Amino acid sequence: MSMSRQAVQAYEAASRHRSQRDQEADVFRRATAALKAARDGGTIARIRALADNRRLWMTVHDLMHDPSNSLPLPMRAQIVSVGLTVQREMDQESPDFDFLIGINENFAAGLSGQP
Repeated sequence: MSMSRQAVQAYEAASRHRSQRDQEADVFRRATAALKAARDGGTIARIRALADNRRLWMTVHDLMHDPSNSLPLPMRAQIVSVGLTVQREMDQESPDFDFLIGINENFAAGLSGQP
């Protein structure tokens, strides 16, 4: 069995034992780690981290507009508002990485049930 197949099987087994919220928090943590690494890095690292973060927030935006989303409408509206603010910040010539990192960390903490 190839190493990549073993890795996929290990990930699938671990995912079965973790809640969806924990998995979602990990996505925010990975995006945050990339932003932290890119904050003082080169242009390519910054562009890549911002592109990944943009995809994350576009996905969040789409999920908040999904009619099957069970979150209360006011909460979805607030999340969309935060997402739009994040998108505007990423559109700046010099985005504030600390701001983006802070937002992502807050969402990861909320999904993890941390204060």
